[in-house]
Amino acid sequence: MSKRTKISGASLRHAFTEIIWPRRRLVLVGLILILANRLSGLVLPASTKYLVDNVLSQGEFDLLYKLLALLAGAVTVQAATSYALTLLLSVEAQHLIAQLRAQVQKHVLQLPVRVFDNSKSGELVSRIMDDVEGVRNLVGTGLVQLVGGIVTAVVAMVFLVRIDLTMTLLAIVPLAGFGLVSTWAFGKLRPAFRERGAIRAEVTGRLTEALGGIRVIKGFHAVEKEGEIFEAGVLRVYENVKTTLTTSSAVTSLGSFFMGAASVLIMGYGGRLILHDQLTLGELFSFTLFLGFLIAPILQMANIGTQMTEAFAGLDRTSELLGWPREDDDPRRTVIMPPIEGHVVFDDVHFRYDADKPVLKGISFEAKPGTVVALVGSSGSGKSTLAGLAATFLEPDQGQVMVDGVDLREVVLSSYRDQLGLVLQDDFLFDGTIRDNLLFARPDATAAEIQTAAEQAFVTEFTDRFPEGLETIIGERGVKLSGGQRQRVTIARAILANPRILVLDEATSSLDTESEALIQKSLQELLQGRTTFVIAHRLSTIQRADLILVIEDGAIVERGRHDDLIAREGRYHQLYTVQARI
Repeated sequence: MSKRTKISGASLRHAFTEIIWPRRRLVLVGLILILANRLSGLVLPASTKYLVDNVLSQGEFDLLYKLLALLAGAVTVQAATSYALTLLLSVEAQHLIAQLRAQVQKHVLQLPVRVFDNSKSGELVSRIMDDVEGVRNLVGTGLVQLVGGIVTAVVAMVFLVRIDLTMTLLAIVPLAGFGLVSTWAFGKLRPAFRERGAIRAEVTGRLTEALGGIRVIKGFHAVEKEGEIFEAGVLRVYENVKTTLTTSSAVTSLGSFFMGAASVLIMGYGGRLILHDQLTLGELFSFTLFLGFLIAPILQMANIGTQMTEAFAGLDRTSELLGWPREDDDPRRTVIMPPIEGHVVFDDVHFRYDADKPVLKGISFEAKPGTVVALVGSSGSGKSTLAGLAATFLEPDQGQVMVDGVDLREVVLSSYRDQLGLVLQDDFLFDGTIRDNLLFARPDATAAEIQTAAEQAFVTEFTDRFPEGLETIIGERGVKLSGGQRQRVTIARAILANPRILVLDEATSSLDTESEALIQKSLQELLQGRTTFVIAHRLSTIQRADLILVIEDGAIVERGRHDDLIAREGRYHQLYTVQARI
């Protein structure tokens, strides 16, 4: 979506300049159509006076045919303009919603990884899909109907004043009361609609988690508990909806009351004028119809006002989300990473997720091009955080992470990640075929390259037994494959990417002994000429590493090659000995 349609605030000014103004020609056509529609609708009350006073009272039947022809033309115009409005503006409103959803989704994907660590995926899904829905009322028929209603009310007011000023003032008093009630209601509705979006996002987030963890829920007999949590969430949505419905209904009901009061006043005062020959029967009929054309748009504007309030509440939340800084928004990120040689330096790196809980404390080491750096240590020692820094998913709070002499905080991330390969602890696969998941790394890869990568990672060892081979559908998150099979697919994906820097986070953690042996062979080829960070609980997978870093409590307590560390009989020796006994 172009920058000019990006929402930077949900105020009326921003909505006008960034949503309506770029579509000004379309909206102008819509306004012309709504004006033609509403003005043609006023032909009926305007002709009533002549029908009663001239045709019926004085027998001017020639005028009757003229009035009928005029009314037939007005009805035709109304029908045609109504159809054109729906076709033109409603379709464009849905197009705008699609564009905004695409814009918000793209923005969300560019947010720092920390945002996703702190947010539920279902909540973000709700904000992408639901918050922009109300914008249809800004470009769709809601906006032009609001303008059309105002025009209809103004024109009707002019006719009412021409018929009788005092009777018009009697009608305006109840309308003024309705205006005050509407102003109060809309002030209450907007925060309620904002809160509804937040509640729906929270409930959707929990539901997404529950569906993704259905095996855990069933395995721990937590179906009823999860049902109670979801029910509590949807009841919060219900309470919010009840509040908005009650307020909206109060506005509509009070509107009907005020309009009814106006009708009673008009009927009484108008009847008195007729009895005193100060008003004709046709004029009273005409006044009553024009009053209806004044009241109907006001009631309609109340409903449209509710819709517009909901739209602005959604735009408030959308604007807030679009205001979150993206990874590349840092003004320091100006360096396009050249072809990487693979010289990685961590210089006094500190990192913490929470202010009072340091995770890495002064990490310093050097990885020369083409070497393998193994990270070992107990769970929670900071190994994955260190790998996340090397992958630019995280930024150090203090110190530098440099690749080929370039500080990664200054690099345009896409230029670096194009040369990065990942096999993460969470062996994430998308629903689709095995081939689709391999192509995710390189969409332009040839069939021969895909086949080679699959063979090197020993994916073909099991796909050759499948009737569909690489075209086998593996389900959401690769659920139809075993853990070892999923890991081999992710490793094949990394091989196909042909990266200069490789991060293997628990790359063999899910493999059985036979699969691990196969992977070890393929990794030897994959690691050639690439700077690689390997994290593994199984120390047997990193014995050939050029540099082993033993990390405990966020600090490097030992470093060296396997044989040297074994000889020191320190922490690495202790870890290795414990595993060997197992």
